[in-house]
Amino acid sequence: MKTKIIMALALLATTGGMKVQAQQKSRQDKNYVLFHEQDTDADKIRKAAQVAPSPRQLSWQQMELTGFLHFGVNTFTNKEWGDGSESPAIFNPTALDARQWVRVSKEAGIKLVILTAKHHDGFCLWPSAYTEHSVKNSPWKNGQGDVVKEVAAACKEYGVKFGVYLSPWDRNSAFFGDSARYNDYFINQLTELLTNYGRIDEVWFDGANGEGPTGKKQYYDYNRWYTHIRKLQPGAVIAVMGPDVRWVGTESGYGRETEWSVLPADEMIQDKIAANSQQAAGFAPMNLMEDDLGSRAKILKAKSLVWYPAETDVSIRPGWFYHPAEDNKVKTPEKLMDIYFSSVGRNGVLLLNIPPDTRGLIHEQDVKSLTGWKKLKDQTFAHNLLRKASITAKGKNAKVLVDGRTDTDWTTTGKDSTAVITFTLPVEQEFDVLLLQENIAKGQRIENFVLEVEQGGEWKKVTSGTTVGYKRLLRFAPVKAKKIRLSITQCRTQPVLAEIGLYKQP
Repeated sequence: MKTKIIMALALLATTGGMKVQAQQKSRQDKNYVLFHEQDTDADKIRKAAQVAPSPRQLSWQQMELTGFLHFGVNTFTNKEWGDGSESPAIFNPTALDARQWVRVSKEAGIKLVILTAKHHDGFCLWPSAYTEHSVKNSPWKNGQGDVVKEVAAACKEYGVKFGVYLSPWDRNSAFFGDSARYNDYFINQLTELLTNYGRIDEVWFDGANGEGPTGKKQYYDYNRWYTHIRKLQPGAVIAVMGPDVRWVGTESGYGRETEWSVLPADEMIQDKIAANSQQAAGFAPMNLMEDDLGSRAKILKAKSLVWYPAETDVSIRPGWFYHPAEDNKVKTPEKLMDIYFSSVGRNGVLLLNIPPDTRGLIHEQDVKSLTGWKKLKDQTFAHNLLRKASITAKGKNAKVLVDGRTDTDWTTTGKDSTAVITFTLPVEQEFDVLLLQENIAKGQRIENFVLEVEQGGEWKKVTSGTTVGYKRLLRFAPVKAKKIRLSITQCRTQPVLAEIGLYKQP
């Protein structure tokens, strides 16, 4: 859908951005840090361990699962990208039920849904006062309908958070390419979405930017947009061309094996900052594609660091909009489960697209797959086998490792950055899934870990990994054991481990 254009424009989308506070009095707001000339390598690693998410970033990460609803004129033209010349007359869903969209999403475990309020074709799913290319000129509900309003109301009814996708590229607008006029137009539409529909929890931009009717490239005034969003919806996360959340780099649903949320901020900073000023840093949106984004090697060469977590997007179908020919190509529950392990289980948030069909309903095949996926997920994580284990570890409050909470944590005594935690089960159990979670409100710190079991009086390696972050999930061949140990072999400072779990897949 968006990959090729986003990648092509990654270097072009570096306009001025949101002000990020360098130092905050509140510990949980310290999501940015500057290095100084006198900082040693050890100082830099220690500072990296202290960078933590802002409250909005933490709340976003804790959702784990979010949903995309791609719906618009493309649904009726059977295309992925419209060109803006489509007649509003083609938009006429016969049984649109936003409550069904949100209910199906919630039943699948999704905590927030993002509606494509306007895609690249420029057709608005709300009666915008600033264009005629909208639902107000469609036959649906005789031009009196408002899809955004219906989805927002359904989200409120079902207790699901609501987000909007507003395409910066508008292939219908005559203003596109006339930068000043178009940015005013875009601000006006943003204002409509952010003031008329209650609380907005996420605003989603991509980087698509083709030529307008003037033949000129449009300059996106991201700085102005971000400031406007912060003013009107201060709790909203801005993704993925935004300061809160970054795109993971693929649309496959698979994140990196090593996924750091703490990254060098140098290339995102627009304004020069005096070494000791510690005031505000400008933000420039970027897509970060490298395999290694936040290793020690990267950090030691950086001038500043920022908390910038990854969103992993994928569609339940091959396409992003509904196409009848794809009804038999919906991802299976097993495939969705694999994606879950490779997105949420790799320190990301999964953004799963579920496109409504021409009726205005989530198709039966999609619902069936989502239902099966939720069942698999629930069965897999129903029982943490370590809940009844005795725990041996140096440090305090080891019992919090199995209390089911991510805001409590165990750490080592003194300044130990390595650790061994041993679990002894009442009886031998079989398992094939490891879960680890850090208390990211205090930072992301673990760099390497190993899981072993005792068999025949010897410790045998079962699996190992690098980063943990909010959640790390690893699958392996089933193994039976009574005694298990987790070794944290490298960490940026004392670990802040919140949860450990062992599970058996159905």
